Amino acid sequence: MDPESKKRVDLKTLVRTIPDYPKDGVMFRDITTLIADPIGLRAAVDELLWPFLRARSHIDLVVGIEARGFILGGAVAHELGRGFVPIRKKGKLPYTTIGQDYQLEYGIDTIEIHADALVEGDRVLLIDDLIATGGTADAAIDLIRQSGGEIVAAAFVIDLPDLGGGDRLRKKGVEVHTLMEFEGD
Repeated sequence: MDPESKKRVDLKTLVRTIPDYPKDGVMFRDITTLIADPIGLRAAVDELLWPFLRARSHIDLVVGIEARGFILGGAVAHELGRGFVPIRKKGKLPYTTIGQDYQLEYGIDTIEIHADALVEGDRVLLIDDLIATGGTADAAIDLIRQSGGEIVAAAFVIDLPDLGGGDRLRKKGVEVHTLMEFEGD
């Protein structure tokens, strides 16, 4: 998609908002409507990767966080001509893994990466659909670094800046790229 066409796509209008999901008071930002739209999907993938086209030689792998990060990250990896590495919830990867716990509102969860997915010095672009509190992305960054990878940047379709996740990653020295913001939860 050329830059002029991109300007005509208002990605924010393609995001469905579901009130009170998964609990009262939360405005859930659902990107399934965006990725179901062929022009929206193309524009989102293009906008996620454009800042990194010049750095293509400085990105070895794209890492995506389960599950929407797989869809977007796989497409970005394809366009950049790089491989893709999944980060999944505990127990979902079939080979030897390393894991990282992270805090949820209601407890602790764990994400994992294959122990041999990255080698020392691999330069990684992290992709997911949304950054809220940053807990999952923060844990993913820790996993990547434990595996010997270096974070080039983290890119998300949606930022919920009121929840502080983007700032949390920046404090870890990570460049954060987002396509849109929504106020509130």
